[in-house]
Parts: sequence; structure tokens; C-alpha cells
Amino acid sequence: MALFQKKKYIKINPNRAVRNQEQVQPEVPDELFAKCPSCKHSIYNKDLGDEKICPHCGYSFRITASERLALIADDFEEMFTGIETKNPLDFPGYSEKLEQTKAKTGLDEAIVTGIATIKGQKTALAIMDSSFIMASMGTVVGEKLTLLFEHATAERLPVIVFTASGGARMQEGIMSLMQMAKISAAVKQHSNAGLLYITVLTDPTTGGVTASFAMLGDIILAEPQSLIGFAGRRVIEQTVRQTLPDDFQKAEFLQSHGFVDAIVKRTELKEKLAFLLEVHHV
Repeated sequence: MALFQKKKYIKINPNRAVRNQEQVQPEVPDELFAKCPSCKHSIYNKDLGDEKICPHCGYSFRITASERLALIADDFEEMFTGIETKNPLDFPGYSEKLEQTKAKTGLDEAIVTGIATIKGQKTALAIMDSSFIMASMGTVVGEKLTLLFEHATAERLPVIVFTASGGARMQEGIMSLMQMAKISAAVKQHSNAGLLYITVLTDPTTGGVTASFAMLGDIILAEPQSLIGFAGRRVIEQTVRQTLPDDFQKAEFLQSHGFVDAIVKRTELKEKLAFLLEVHHV
């Protein structure tokens, strides 16, 4: 019966520390889970794998240029580095933002350019990195891409460009918009030489990038469910005064309307690109 009786007195050892009764709320590290922008599922980061693909819907998460290189290229020699970004409009805080972004990302600009080998096939390669001011296209991005196309034309190399951008960089005004025509002219010279140009549209590819070199490829590939467009959805709806389909500006929608040649899973991109380079070898 003593088992069910309350003790009248509790002896406390004064030398014994009293346990803190406050309960500490558990903390989950920010980098432990990721939320899929497409299907909204929370995903354990390790389940994404090196390719960072949603296991529920197949959406390809945004990755850095270095992560892209690790998945695509056997080797890579970077070119056209050290070109200094100017502030032609004296835009307030722009120079400081550039320096902070350079320190944070380890990049000198929003695009990495150079010569790569993909399963034995040599190609000029450019990769836009959305972690650098949303891979916006400024004068340096335009200059690096133009130099890459000119080098590829002289060396008779194909060009592969991975696009991922919010469009032209507003801090550089008309100077950024001029890059659309500048790069397009270099693409035309490369095409006149009978050389191959492949674009791979990744999430997101928008604005002036879409309106210029992103859609000029001889072969246009895209990753699944990538956002691809020029103006924003709301702007278009307000202009045409119509409700657009839910999948409007998605890669699958563009493919069904003839703007994209093929949608390729990230896990299959290296094989696909190597095959295309081999078939079109000059």
C-alpha cells in the first residue's frame, strides 16, 4: 500500500543542484530542410542528393555555378576573369553591394565563362549563377559572354550557355540593355561560322536574357518546371486582361508551344550534352 501513499515530507540535500525546470524549445537548423518552390513539400536536404532534385515533383533546385560545373564538366579552364564592374549611373549603394556579393559568393560577376570538356567533347561553356544579384545581366556579364563567343568562333568551338537570370541589371540602366544586342551580334557571327550553340534554360530565366541570347540557341533545352519568360505573369494578365493558365511560363508549357526543344532532367544533362556535341562535331 505504501506504493500509492504520498510522502508527507521530502528531504532535500542542500549540496545537490536543483535541475532547471524551464524547458528549452528545440531548434532545427535552417540548412537541415528545404521547401520545394513547386510542390511546397518540406524535404530533408540529404534526400535532394548532389543534383538537388525534389523527390516529390522533380523540380530542380537552383544551384551555384561551381555545383553545376561539378555535375557537367570533366575539367574546366576559366577565362575572362578580373573585368571590373563599373557604376555608370552612380547608383546609390551599388558599388558596396557588388563588393559584398563578391565576398559572399566568391565570384567576380554573375557568370562564369571558360573552356570545358564534357565526356571528352571540348566546348566553350558559360554558367549564370543566380546567387550573384539574381544573375542579372550587366556590362560585365555581356562582355564576358561576347568574348566567349568570339573566342569560340576563332577556335571553331561549340558554345553551351546555362541561363538563370532575373533579367537586365537596373543599376546599370541602358548600359545593361545594350548587352542584349551586343551578345546577339556575337551569337550571329558564331552561327555564320557554322558552329553549334546550345542553351540550357534553368529556373528562372527571365527578362532581357530571355529576350536575347537565351532563346537564340540552335538547340534549346530546359530543366523541368523552370520559370521561363520575359515580363512577369501579373504584368501580362493586366495587359491582356485575361487569366493565364496555371503552368504559364513553365518549361513544359513552352515546350508544348514550340519554344523549347526538349526538357532534360538534371541527372541526364551531361549525357545529353555530350551526345549533342558529338553528333554536331565540326
